[in-house]
Amino acid sequence: MNAIETPPDRAAGTAARPDALADRTGYDEAFLGPVVPLPVPASAAVDTVVLPYTHFTVVLRPDRRLAASTAVCIDGQKLLEDVPRDDAWTFDPRVPESQQAGNDVYRDNPLDRGHLVRRLDPVWGAAAEAGRANTDTFHFTNAAPQQDVFNQGKQLWQGLENHLLDHAARFDRKLSVFTGPVLHDSDPPYRGIQVPLRFWKVAAFVQGGALASTAYILDQSPDLSRDRERAMAGAKPGDPPPLGAYRTFQVPVADIAELTGLDLGPLPAADLMPLTRAPEERWRRLESYEDMVLGS
Repeated sequence: MNAIETPPDRAAGTAARPDALADRTGYDEAFLGPVVPLPVPASAAVDTVVLPYTHFTVVLRPDRRLAASTAVCIDGQKLLEDVPRDDAWTFDPRVPESQQAGNDVYRDNPLDRGHLVRRLDPVWGAAAEAGRANTDTFHFTNAAPQQDVFNQGKQLWQGLENHLLDHAARFDRKLSVFTGPVLHDSDPPYRGIQVPLRFWKVAAFVQGGALASTAYILDQSPDLSRDRERAMAGAKPGDPPPLGAYRTFQVPVADIAELTGLDLGPLPAADLMPLTRAPEERWRRLESYEDMVLGS
């Protein structure tokens, strides 16, 4: 498959309703105290749509039908853990359905709807507010296709926020977390989208009175002990691209900006991972949380 084709069973899509979800205020760039702007493409040539939700915002790339970035405010002292999981995924009515990756991408295959903003992260505050945030995370704009196999690398990835909140407990247990897929032109096509092979996450918090940040990559690339073309050739027509086991790395924040083309504002300069590491150790593979670098 060399071109991205719209699936024949895909409807033309419902017209957008820009006034929907009008009460959502989204990510607060001053949540931590120091201002941390919403990550957006550094190039004005990249079209995006900014979609605020409850305690988080999605920056959508309509051309890819996926998010370029997401940003969420997490108040660890106000998190509610008993809000039931919804699992009812819906299109965002503010954007044409043709610009979102819906159920046609995930049906009858081993791909998960991977939350970009983790479901539990914005679920804090009063009960009604937390419930609204929980529901908001189940918009297709907040999902990207991920391999459904659960392994150690994915377990580390899914628990990063909890570990960082514990680290920040001696401060005020607040985090701003930015997440998204690495959208590359070479990502394999499938059912009208291109499947990202890597995901990124940057966490920001206040430590010692100053802004601090750390960055991570989740890699689901196919096994590159064979070349990529051979790996892709092993798939049957119509199958999703073969994906590899998850590997989680801590990486320099500056590398995320370079990989994604996003403007990360003050975050690269606040990175707690020293940039003086030898090139072969620049990306630190995580086997456990104890491998993380959270200070010099």
